[in-house]
Amino acid sequence: MTYDIDKEDVEYVRHGDKPLLARLFKPRGPGPFPLIVELHGGAWCRGDRLNDAAINEPLAKSGVVVAALDFRMPPEAPYPASLADINYAIRWLKTRATALGSRPDLVGVLGISSGAHQAMLGGMRPHDPRYAAIPLPAGAPTVDAGARCVVLCWPVIDPLARYHYARKLKAGGQPYPEVVDRVLPCHDQYWQTEETMAEGNPVLALERGERVALPPALYIQGTRDQAHPRVDLDRFVAQYRAAGGQVELELFEGEAEGFITRNPTSPAAGQAVEKIVEFVHKQVW
Repeated sequence: MTYDIDKEDVEYVRHGDKPLLARLFKPRGPGPFPLIVELHGGAWCRGDRLNDAAINEPLAKSGVVVAALDFRMPPEAPYPASLADINYAIRWLKTRATALGSRPDLVGVLGISSGAHQAMLGGMRPHDPRYAAIPLPAGAPTVDAGARCVVLCWPVIDPLARYHYARKLKAGGQPYPEVVDRVLPCHDQYWQTEETMAEGNPVLALERGERVALPPALYIQGTRDQAHPRVDLDRFVAQYRAAGGQVELELFEGEAEGFITRNPTSPAAGQAVEKIVEFVHKQVW
């Protein structure tokens, strides 16, 4: 079934005089619908809630409320400020889920690239006191930031390994992929130290034996992706499964990073969006 949808922007939190907005995509119908919190990419430093309409609109039309977030980024604030905004937004949306046509127990997270890193890190650590630092308004229901599922579109799943990968390519001199010069300054601005890249790291958290939540995950990536090293994907999938987590891995032959949003009318993009829709409806219910 395909639903007509309504779109609107709402303020979900304010820091000083700066509001942070969520773009809501709401199916017209009685519901209750799953609710997916969507996190844009941009190497933790660029982009906004409008980036990923090529995914968010068809997902909403399938019968899913989508809330695409803005969150703090450098130079305004480094890690973990964005995780605090995201954690708060999930809790805030759960307190309003019924009014939005969903339920507080039907909430998952979807992310793109650095947003997918944050989706997985927050999904693994929903109770981390740094991430849960912003309190809900007085009198709000008690909810946490746990996710029913996580959708990962080409995540920077190991920020430290990706940083070393990009620095090695740059040190080797031209020609190297243009993505190297795009992401290296953002790693430095967001993380500030390699120690922080190791701490806020889903792969290393698993390898350290950290006690984490393990929501079911869908992992989508193209086989020609030069921005998100395949070795990091393989380490994460192996570690997540070994820890007892469920990962559905969907590799798209010949596709590069960003293939859904860069070429949304391509067959691969259509197939990937279908996988996302199928996974969300299966896991949230």
